Amino acid sequence: QLQLVESGGGLVQPGGSLRLSCLASDFTIDYYTIGWFRQAPGKEREGVACISSSGVSTNYADSVKGRFTISRDNAKNTVYLKMHSLKPEDRAVYYCAADSTYATVQAMCVPEFYDYWGQGIQVTVSS
Repeated sequence: QLQLVESGGGLVQPGGSLRLSCLASDFTIDYYTIGWFRQAPGKEREGVACISSSGVSTNYADSVKGRFTISRDNAKNTVYLKMHSLKPEDRAVYYCAADSTYATVQAMCVPEFYDYWGQGIQVTVSS
């Protein structure tokens, strides 16, 4: 059973930074597209940042461009989401997801594309 486990969430003040990690177990991420998604209370799940299996292609939501960076370390079987200049509106449960099928850059951050999901981790931005 493919498993994804998120870590690194928590409470941070506006303007602060966090780094989320997504560790995969029972499979290697080398050939998987990986995405970070978030869901705020009362809102639909949205794509935040996604990265192709090669790491060459990335896709970011407009709301996080210039503030968030997605990266992957296949040797550690881990994908990261570095978040800077956090805002109260970034508050949400953040999920990582993986899928082995090909996706265009435009499609790779669509939640329906992904078959495997982590349990999610809370990020709260508040003073």
